[in-house]
Amino acid sequence: MQAPAGQQPADSAGRRAIWLSIAALAMTFMLPLAGLVMALFALVTGIRALPLLKGAGKPTGMAVSGITVSSIALALSAMATGMQLYLMNEYSALQECMKGAGTVMSQGECFTQFRDAAQRKLPADVLELLGTMQP
Repeated sequence: MQAPAGQQPADSAGRRAIWLSIAALAMTFMLPLAGLVMALFALVTGIRALPLLKGAGKPTGMAVSGITVSSIALALSAMATGMQLYLMNEYSALQECMKGAGTVMSQGECFTQFRDAAQRKLPADVLELLGTMQP
């Protein structure tokens, strides 16, 4: 017997939730804003999968795992997106500098200028946490 139209089968609900959350986590590291949207979508999918799995008497571990991973991806992507928005002017200056940089040495100077501008704008605690900004 097939599931009614518009209702997903309980068997695939948990797998769908975990796969979407893994995809959201991967997107977070490539494109944080896209990861944010994908994490929200994965979180909703995991939450919607829970009653389906419980109603069918299936284990809910995959859905709970999907909710957990998508929550982590949501937090990471929100922080990364916020950081990008906060440092928007510095990123724009870096991109403009890199356009004119013809050598590796001049690209290094562009990054040094970006790092110095970010250090002026961010507290030292955040820079230590990020680790990549400290020489």
